[in-house]
Amino acid sequence: MEILDRVEKALDSIRPYLEADGGNVKVLDINEGILRLELLGACGNCPMSTMTLKAGVEEAVKKAVPEIISVEAINITSADDPNAELPQTMK
Repeated sequence: MEILDRVEKALDSIRPYLEADGGNVKVLDINEGILRLELLGACGNCPMSTMTLKAGVEEAVKKAVPEIISVEAINITSADDPNAELPQTMK
């Protein structure tokens, strides 16, 4: 099974949790063990996205695909961003 297929399968295992808060992720690139993602929907402007990425997404992917050494998102929202919005379930 290709590395991308295994990454997608790992992401599929956590997508229901992301989707429950109105978000999702999209694989952009895998290069030298680094997975680059785009945060979609509510994940794209949530101040908790850094924690979600590291504790949820990265953990699940690295467990399923040991070749992945790091997960990065191209659009992490800072908690200081005035446009940042908490998911409805956290308000």
